Amino acid sequence: MAKYRKALPQLTESTFLTDGGLETTLIFNQGIDLLNFASFDLLMNEYGRTVLQEYYQKYITISKPNCKGFILESATWRANPDWIEKNGYSSDQIELINNTAISELEIIRNNHEKEDFKMPISGCIGPRGDGYSPKNKMTSKSAEEYHSHQIRILAETNADLVSAMTLNYIEEAIGIVNAAKKYNIPVVISYTVETDGKLPSGESLKGAITTLDRLTDNYVSYFMINCAHPNHFSNELKTTGNWSSRIGGIRANASTRSHAELDESETLDEGDKDDLANCYKDLKVLLPNLNVIGGCCGTDHTHMDRICEVWFQE
Repeated sequence: MAKYRKALPQLTESTFLTDGGLETTLIFNQGIDLLNFASFDLLMNEYGRTVLQEYYQKYITISKPNCKGFILESATWRANPDWIEKNGYSSDQIELINNTAISELEIIRNNHEKEDFKMPISGCIGPRGDGYSPKNKMTSKSAEEYHSHQIRILAETNADLVSAMTLNYIEEAIGIVNAAKKYNIPVVISYTVETDGKLPSGESLKGAITTLDRLTDNYVSYFMINCAHPNHFSNELKTTGNWSSRIGGIRANASTRSHAELDESETLDEGDKDDLANCYKDLKVLLPNLNVIGGCCGTDHTHMDRICEVWFQE
């Protein structure tokens, strides 16, 4: 039975940490080859599962002194039908992959959770296509049908919520929310933006959030922004209206480079950790309901350590 599905603890005024750029950390810092950027491959063998356990442990250690909890995000961003087949798995293995991911996080939670330190489990969902490019866009109905497969599986596990990361156009987000609603599981929608603060589809962040809320009866538990540096979207957050109060989490990139530049780079840009930490502190002022902080491409536990130092300064 899911522990927090009916009352997500991160929907309080307390700060919850989550992890950083899982895939870039594994590829560039640990020399692990991830075909198609798919970390779920590691779930299929004991060595890989140990790597993931050690990865999460570093962040949990950082979070315990000051945070009220830690959100365990599953290594399933690519574990949807199209991508598992691209990685050589058969379609009927999607259930095993997603179930294993949540089971592994349950083990970690059992070892580290305390009464005053909650650890909700999130089933991570990624876009059907490229997170940086809205090519081959689906209708919202097609997106619901496509993502229902993975969401149904996650809803039948002990995951407390599902989080859709790096979405770049609204129709896919609508489909994911409707699928989550169908299977009665909370959902977080995380958009990515370009250097101009707009989604890769050209939609404004404000429009993508307000339209999604209107069309899905505010079913989204909270919104996030991921895979972009704060410099890319901080000005957008100053747009009039209370829409930004719906943003509850940030998982920023370490680098200020554009998506296109990061795609072409063969080296890791870890950015300026002090600058990134100060950007997060500025976002704390701009976003009144910002309770979840983590990282994305180029960030590792050392970035989050520095962000926490600045975040919790008096």
